[in-house]
Amino acid sequence: MKIVFENRKIKFKFDYRFSFSAQRFQNLFYLCLYFYNMNDLKISFIQSDLIWENPEQNIADFDSRIATITEIPDIIILPEMFNTAFSINPDYAETMTGKTINWMKTKASECNCVVAGSLLIKENGMLFNRLVWMQANGNCFTYDKRHLFRMSEEFKIINRGNKKTIVELNGWKINLNICYDLRFPVWTKNTFNDYEYEYDLLINVANWPASRSLIWQTLLKARAIENQAYVVGINRIGKDGFGTSHSGDSMIIDPIGNVLLKAENDKEVIQTLTVSKAELIEFRAKFTVGLDWDKFEISY
Repeated sequence: MKIVFENRKIKFKFDYRFSFSAQRFQNLFYLCLYFYNMNDLKISFIQSDLIWENPEQNIADFDSRIATITEIPDIIILPEMFNTAFSINPDYAETMTGKTINWMKTKASECNCVVAGSLLIKENGMLFNRLVWMQANGNCFTYDKRHLFRMSEEFKIINRGNKKTIVELNGWKINLNICYDLRFPVWTKNTFNDYEYEYDLLINVANWPASRSLIWQTLLKARAIENQAYVVGINRIGKDGFGTSHSGDSMIIDPIGNVLLKAENDKEVIQTLTVSKAELIEFRAKFTVGLDWDKFEISY
């Protein structure tokens, strides 16, 4: 058997004089992946308080915080609605050419990395809680929050998204999520087809209340374990305009469910961690539960 790398895909050419068991073939396949695509990913997140409905001050504060990051990562992740806090007031909605988007472009260019976070966007007469994945070249991908919080007015005012967004960076496939989406395992379920996973890393940006912190931490671990993927959860601290407290508890979790990094609760922190693609590939090769995952389709 010959192994050929072509257009970032691995192809196998068989000599039928030799036979391979399924297990030997699988191990060889993952060994190839191990050496072919093992870029690590450096992730920074900012856990901070947010000033209610004050985009100018919030952006100025994040400007200062980002300036303190000395080793530039591949991604800088900000909380949900980082420019206003969790306000669904249409008066604070911006367009995709507004001040906050332009600021994200500037920061991504200056830092030469991705800057990601969500904000309230108005578009075609509708409102979206939109996670913007801004690249250093000024191009972006977006994800509109699918599950709108029913215990507030969000589900009445904001339009829900109707598609997943999985972006690629340095050989990583990254699934984007917002806050309440975390409670819906079908929406975040990874897939495994032809020995290829739909994603390697799940990012959830949130304004998750302190009163439900245990649920937040438990679900982040569950999503990592059941999807055999890294999970990054970024939450705010402080009180919002309704007096709701947030404790942060931002975390990076590996596919086994180990907490690799956890921000101190109720503290403003900027933390950075490098996650290993090689370790992810090795774990998936040793414990390939994806072979037994159920197949399903989500109807919109």
